[in-house]
Amino acid sequence: MSRALLVIDVQREYFDGALPITHPAGHLERILQVMDEAAKASVPTAVVRHHQADPESPIFRLNSDMWQLHKEVEERPRDLLIDKQLPGTFTGTDLGEWLTLIGADTVCIAGYMTHMCCDTTARQAFHRGYKVEFLKDATGTLNVENEAGSATAEELQNSILVAQQMFISEVIGTDDWLQRIA
Repeated sequence: MSRALLVIDVQREYFDGALPITHPAGHLERILQVMDEAAKASVPTAVVRHHQADPESPIFRLNSDMWQLHKEVEERPRDLLIDKQLPGTFTGTDLGEWLTLIGADTVCIAGYMTHMCCDTTARQAFHRGYKVEFLKDATGTLNVENEAGSATAEELQNSILVAQQMFISEVIGTDDWLQRIA
């Protein structure tokens, strides 16, 4: 098995901006731990950064302060930096080519938001024939309320993880994943 770690959208918008991630507790610490251990184990790592197409967007505006990667993610080693404009990391990027180049057959999903970019990227990876490991405690989300209804961060996280485990991903905890790469 040859795996790659995808660290999706760990940007300031999710800490100091309009969309603070609230669940699960300790999500950032586990993402950083996963990155550190992946580097030690020579697991290729792609860091992903999202921006909106609209240059006047109030969130994820390209080159704004809130668009920047979280400082601790920025400081860690990575093999590839991917900029994307849509929830799926494969869409309009060179992720697929990079995974082929490094010979990966498995991708590990960490980052934000569980219900949006992590979920979409995991589904895209599965559709392309990759095995997907989805880190249940190194992904995160927030309370959502819109015209369709509302869900707490815990409800949203749980529902996505359950759906992922049904057919798409192997949903595992950070500790289990770290044992795999040790």
